[in-house]
Parts: sequence; structure tokens; C-alpha cells
Amino acid sequence: MRMRPTLSWTPTEDLPQGSTDLEPVADALSTGGVLVLSGAGISTESGIPDYRGVGGSLNRHTPMTYQDFTADAQARRRYWARSHLGWRTFGRARPNSGHRAVATFARHGLLSGVITQNVDGLHQAAGSEGVVELHGSLDRVVCLSCGAFSHRRELARRLEGANAGFAPVAAGINPDGDADLTDEQVGDFRVVPCTVCGGVLKPDVVFFGEAVPPRRVEHCRTLVREAASLLVLGSSLTVMSGLRFVRQAAQAGKPVLIVNLDPTRGDRHAVTRVALPLGTALTAVAGQLGIPGSAPA
Repeated sequence: MRMRPTLSWTPTEDLPQGSTDLEPVADALSTGGVLVLSGAGISTESGIPDYRGVGGSLNRHTPMTYQDFTADAQARRRYWARSHLGWRTFGRARPNSGHRAVATFARHGLLSGVITQNVDGLHQAAGSEGVVELHGSLDRVVCLSCGAFSHRRELARRLEGANAGFAPVAAGINPDGDADLTDEQVGDFRVVPCTVCGGVLKPDVVFFGEAVPPRRVEHCRTLVREAASLLVLGSSLTVMSGLRFVRQAAQAGKPVLIVNLDPTRGDRHAVTRVALPLGTALTAVAGQLGIPGSAPA
């Protein structure tokens, strides 16, 4: 029996109440050298739901795991049918004021870097440069046999051609771009192979149960070592892929600041958790610093 990855977290200790005081965040940014670690919560205002907040997708949807995707052809059929439909909506999402504020902070030299757990590319669309995509990007597709990369738009065109008329109505869209469809709606959806070797195609994202590439992890660890402080934006820090950097920063004596509406698994390592919506909070911080925080890129 395969072990399922950790999808939820329940506090086992009394955690500090969230604050509405943005002064510590503004102070950290004003001194510079802030490393941003963002999660799904920063993209909710762009119409992409998060996993674990109120109304989060985990309440109705179990994400695809790497083990199921690689072992089961029918699981891959379901995934690609749902992902193909979801991509039509997901690919139209636009950056919100939170993404734009992060890009503005970077342009004013306040950040040492940006690490995102998201696969939506919205930080880059807002103008952030050098973003480390911890969990990859839905924009890219990789072959599991030969390692060839291709663009998601190319795959979308091929799937459209192989599945003419495929247009079911989804019950919802998830943070990984996966649409909620029943098996009946998936039907006999046709999956297309790699054009180079005929192998199995996978989005270039880290599925649940899959390890983040070690070189990427080490790069992020270096960014934490070089940062003056760590600012977590919109992440519950439930999974170790992000929590480890919070622990690393705290162990090194670097201030950890969190902006997230709900309690997080990293709260006990943080000097503050601001319980405000990301767009509102970051735009207000930009105002305190005297810079325009939400100008479109």
C-alpha cells in the first residue's frame, strides 16, 4: 500500500493570534535583503483558489500524486483531461495587486529574491525577475522518457486536435490548474505522446509525493543564507518543501515574517503573522514605504 503525501496540518499547540500590524513587515522591507517565499494564497485574488484556506480545493479535490500519474494510464487520462480543460481558465489568470507589490519591492531594491511554491507564473507576469519556481511551472511540459521539454501551448493545440468537441463544464478549478470533472465527463479523452520519442508527457511541476530537484533546493537554501529576513506570503507551510526554508532562517537567527489569513505550520518560528488579505496588506505596506505598490507591470 502506497503512503499518501501530507495534504493537511492541524495545530498541536497554541499558536499566537494573527496580527493586523504591518509595521514589522514595512520595517523589514525598509532595511532590504528580504527573501520572499510565496504560496497559493497570493494568487487567490487572481481567481485561482488555494488548497487549504476557507473554500480551499482540498475540501473537494485530492491532487494527483506522482506515484499515481506514473503508474496508471487511466490516472494520466483523467489528469490530462482535467488539466487540459483547467488550462483554458488558468492560463487566462492575471497578476493581482499582491504580485505587483512584490515586483515593485524588487524594483526598489528591497528584495534579495523571490521563491514561489506556485506554478502559475503570475509573479513573472507582474514583472518579477529571477523567480525560483520551487514546484515548477504549468507553462512547460517534459517527457518522462527522453527528457525533452515543450511549451504548454503546443501541447494544448495537440490535445485540441485529438479531442475535438471536448468542452465539459467543470465544477471548479484548482491551484494546480486541474479542473474538477467526473469520470463520465472525462470519457475516452485521448492523451498524446512525446513528439520526440513517443514517451509519457508530464507537466514540468512537482506533484504531491514527488521530490523537489536537489539542485533547486540547494539554490533556495543559498538564497536563505544570503537574505537578511524571510517574508512568507500566502502559504500554510503545510508541506516540508516550503517549511524547511522557514526553519533554516529561524535557526540562523533571521527574522521570519508571515502574511497569511490562517495559522501556518511556521507560525512558531515567526516574529509575526499578519492576518490580512495579501493584496490589501502589501499595497498598504508599499504606501507606508512611500512607493506605488500596485501599478500594473
